[in-house]
Amino acid sequence: MDREEAKIRIEELREAIRDNSRRYYVDNAPVISDYDFDHLMYELEDLEKAFPDLVTPDSPTQRVGSDLETQGAGVNAETGVRREFAHYPHRFPMLSLGNTYSIEEVEAFAQRADKALETSFTYCCELKFDGTAICLEYRGGRLYRALTRGDGVVGDDVTDNVRRISNIPQQLHGDYPAEFEIRGEILMPYEAFDRLNRERAAQEEAPFANPRNAASGSLKLLDPEEVAHRGLWCTLYHIPAESLSFETHDQALRAAESWGLPVSDKRRICRDIDEIEAYIKEWDTARKALPYATDGIVIKINESAFQRTLGFTAKSPRWAVAYKFKAEQALTRVLSIDYQVGRTGAVTPVANLEPVLLSGTVVKRATLNNADQMALLDIRVGDSVYVEKGGEIIPKITSVELSRRPEGAARPEFPALCPDCGTPLVREEDEAKWFCPNTDGCPTQIQGRILHFVSRKAMNILAGEATVEQLYNLGLVRTPADLYDLTKGRLLMLEGWKDRSAERFLESLHASRSVPFERVLFALGIRYVGESTAREIARHFGGIDAVAAASKEELLAVQDVGEVIAQSVKDFFADQRHVIEIERLKAAGLKMSLEEKEEGKGSDVLAGMTIVVSGNFSISRDEMKALIERHGGRNSGSVSGKTSFLLAGEKPGPEKVRKCAVLGVKVMGEAEFLSMLPDADTAAEKAPWADGELTLFG
Repeated sequence: MDREEAKIRIEELREAIRDNSRRYYVDNAPVISDYDFDHLMYELEDLEKAFPDLVTPDSPTQRVGSDLETQGAGVNAETGVRREFAHYPHRFPMLSLGNTYSIEEVEAFAQRADKALETSFTYCCELKFDGTAICLEYRGGRLYRALTRGDGVVGDDVTDNVRRISNIPQQLHGDYPAEFEIRGEILMPYEAFDRLNRERAAQEEAPFANPRNAASGSLKLLDPEEVAHRGLWCTLYHIPAESLSFETHDQALRAAESWGLPVSDKRRICRDIDEIEAYIKEWDTARKALPYATDGIVIKINESAFQRTLGFTAKSPRWAVAYKFKAEQALTRVLSIDYQVGRTGAVTPVANLEPVLLSGTVVKRATLNNADQMALLDIRVGDSVYVEKGGEIIPKITSVELSRRPEGAARPEFPALCPDCGTPLVREEDEAKWFCPNTDGCPTQIQGRILHFVSRKAMNILAGEATVEQLYNLGLVRTPADLYDLTKGRLLMLEGWKDRSAERFLESLHASRSVPFERVLFALGIRYVGESTAREIARHFGGIDAVAAASKEELLAVQDVGEVIAQSVKDFFADQRHVIEIERLKAAGLKMSLEEKEEGKGSDVLAGMTIVVSGNFSISRDEMKALIERHGGRNSGSVSGKTSFLLAGEKPGPEKVRKCAVLGVKVMGEAEFLSMLPDADTAAEKAPWADGELTLFG
């Protein structure tokens, strides 16, 4: 390869790595495996070594992958809502580890250390946890701040969310130092991951592919109480040598454990490469019994003085390396293919497999997603297929072993009729899935819609899948409104119902009458209308009657509503059965309009303005954003040339402030902002930072 060819390939690799890095770190929705990503990086490193004059400071080989919201779209993969976190600099750079899939490269790492140190030393070997990196700062024994890795120099402040993780202590005990940092990983155990994906499946939301994506996405949620519900876990593995002085890495972790911090007990001190390889071999098998995901082994020089001697590259320590396990794969046979109907009528093919042990669990089924994927794999009943999990906890079929295809195996035909109710399936333009259009007559869709209605994010009624199925099969509930006709006496006549269970169910029904209108609108299950879209529509129109009467053009005027959603809303309210259902829900006492304090706009003084809110205010940030919307403004999570101004409270995000300076965007304090609003709550002006004089980097 000549220099010009290398230059072209280097740019291709950099673009691919940056794109996939954003998908991994920011969107939590990677489209390639860790193995494939690492090999893109290896190819880029090799080319830059061969052509050193083509190395640039912004090359991915010179920088840590970034999870900062401003580095990417900054959009919550679950809700589509922009997220926003204050940024703070790390006291000490938070680098990533060099990865290898080769024992020979681990041996080369040990040989380099031997040659550089020329004396005896030990290694500390640990599990490589498959989560998202975190840096905790303690002051006076109390948790002071929690930052994500970010870009290695600056991280997102997720302190409020980290306080909701049960095994992270708020107060230390014992002989802890006055101030220090400790780093580790936020994990989602398999049990919590499975529960979360069951909830998402019930809502027909895309499941998380693996616990790492789920942990990272959960840590960046805006609602700390929702974070608490996710069941995250933390394990800590590193105190920066600049933060506290210990003779060895192992000694530092023993001290942290004595202060009450969650430190992994799976590490081992090794003296040579043979002991390292024995540790790797042991855990390549034993990790499958752990309650959380691991994807490799980290080997560190144990002695702190020798760590300082070896130092760092631009993005990694020279005194540590990560050996990554290869994704586990199994060959099994396709016994049959089922076609499942979801809440919205989407029909999903699922392969039933000859049971096979994979990553510690027996795999019997694997989704094929849609007809296009079936065609791409060219899969047939009787085929031998490769199933993979590795970091992917949801089993997926990666390929067909054509050499084992049975003679005469026929290509399966995707059904033309709904497998549940027999209605002809439809496939809309640009849709990957086939749908059953019989939304109000298909049993699976009816039960799915009721499950959606009672779900925690909708009406929060105490009824799970078994309860809904029982009530449906007995003919007691066919629509959500039927739930409100149930009585205690009728419930006690049913199998499995006791006095207290009936009372709790009816209490939750009563409480659902206080659920705000935007969640009621979401609970109706209008196709394509998720939580954030329901909130925007509710706030725009104020009540169900206005939404039902809205023209398509009026719906398109709502933020984030496009042609598909607008048509879906129109179709929903054009169906007389839905109109009758809504009247019944009104009669049951559900909120069908915004409460007075939520209603409409206070004024139009902010009409046409796009405002970015950052920092702490005299009221919560959500309340400040609601205030902007009530006066006609639009909130945005990131600064751009279209930003009208940055509303900055105490300690706004430094990157946002810097970007305002570059783009010439005004930075406005709370008092100046409130002075723009008619009849603003002047109590907010009493905040010490509300006079427009901002301490930006304090």
